[in-house]
Amino acid sequence: MSSQPYRPAAPPRPARAARRDAVRNYQRILDAARDVLGESGAEAGMEEIAARAGVGVGTVYRRFASKDALIGELMRLALADLLAAVDRALARADGHGLEELLRAFGLSFASHARYANLFLDRPTDAAATRRIQAALTELTRRAVAAGTVGPGVTDGDIMALVLAMRGLVHAEGDVDPAAWQRFLDIHLTGLRAAGPPGTPAAAFPWSRPGD
Repeated sequence: MSSQPYRPAAPPRPARAARRDAVRNYQRILDAARDVLGESGAEAGMEEIAARAGVGVGTVYRRFASKDALIGELMRLALADLLAAVDRALARADGHGLEELLRAFGLSFASHARYANLFLDRPTDAAATRRIQAALTELTRRAVAAGTVGPGVTDGDIMALVLAMRGLVHAEGDVDPAAWQRFLDIHLTGLRAAGPPGTPAAAFPWSRPGD
């Protein structure tokens, strides 16, 4: 019989604490990935991301099987945020849901601008795209009815504005990261003044004298 004193085994770590660690590491990895991908683009390595996150590379691979899977998660989260913005905008009944959603688009573009090119070659979520397009159409209709934009504004105009905002945010060179906000404000002013279909171009604030 052993003469060693009895020492009870250490209690297992509570599952809740382990989950907190997992959530914290997940967020650290995502934050690090945004930074590293923004700096290095497609050349970014998982080891670099792990080092920036302050975790072992094995921790990264346990959560994401590959860099492609990690980029896919960033894209999924960006789309989820945008869809949540769609729901918030549609919940408004004051005619300002369209402006709210447009600002959400601008913020999303700006938040992911440094690595957005990595999203371009990935397949799009067709159902989410249809949902967003339907929301833009409905919100445009509501805005026209409420008079928060002019009667001549169409959902095609709004889609063109969204694409223009994305192009501005993703433009290379010395572009102020917040430039999209002024760009949108200027165009919203124009949309509020837009007349009914068929209004001569000279009536619009962005037309040139003599047009």
